[in-house]
Amino acid sequence: MMPWKRALAVLPALALAVAAAAAVPAATTAQAAAPSSGWNNYSCKPSAAHPRPVVLVPGTFGNAADNWLVLAPYLVDRGYCVFSLDYGQLPGEGLFDGLAPIDRSAAQLSAFVDKVLAATGTPKADIVGHSQGGMMPNYYIKFLGGAAKVNSMTGIAPDNHGTTLLGLTKLLPYFPGIGDILEKGAPGLSDQVAGSPFVTKLNSVPDTVPGVHYTVIATKYDEVVTPYKTQFLSGPDVNNVLLQDKCAADISEHVTIGLTDRIAYHEVANALDPAHATPTTCASAVG
Repeated sequence: MMPWKRALAVLPALALAVAAAAAVPAATTAQAAAPSSGWNNYSCKPSAAHPRPVVLVPGTFGNAADNWLVLAPYLVDRGYCVFSLDYGQLPGEGLFDGLAPIDRSAAQLSAFVDKVLAATGTPKADIVGHSQGGMMPNYYIKFLGGAAKVNSMTGIAPDNHGTTLLGLTKLLPYFPGIGDILEKGAPGLSDQVAGSPFVTKLNSVPDTVPGVHYTVIATKYDEVVTPYKTQFLSGPDVNNVLLQDKCAADISEHVTIGLTDRIAYHEVANALDPAHATPTTCASAVG
């Protein structure tokens, strides 16, 4: 593979790697701590107020722990049964997730959702994902029978239609080791490029499937999934949210909207419980 093609393949996930690389040393500890805090607690039973489990799907280079260190407790504190998974690891590469072909990752998600539904005794789950994790479940819903098992799909900065990448090659020097991974091949990255065979198949059918409620939460400062408006979905049951329409002062970009932004999380909570939704404002950052 030529060097410029290697760069092109990695760029959809580069920004998320900043957070993942910083969090990797703590990931094992976080995963171990999750069940005691109610996160990934397979004895959790959904309540009448929140009758479905929430499955959190991390973005490229993230994992089940580091991507959700803020959102998972946020939802647990609000009474949800919350679960997260790792997916898409390449053989022999245990550090980064989301690098395998995305259709295979979607099959892993399918198996994980079945496990969660069996443990919680519920017929459907709500899915919330960041970046690739906000797009990949749409493949599961469209092509792997997920529509029958998913009540709602909320994507935070999802690359639903791929990305044009802009000039992110300048970020490559900041991620030691990624070049070695690319030498081995990382189809989960090239799959995210606008116009790739995967993106073409994903969008060969309508954006949405009847019966599933969709929410997309985007930021105009996204430097990874560009143009940011390509994140939005078209369909009769879609709520496309631009973060700056809720709080003009919010300057979150691709990473922080998923990892720490409580204004975005308030929109997630509204998507999970629309009957009790409340207005999202800048004050939601401390709510």
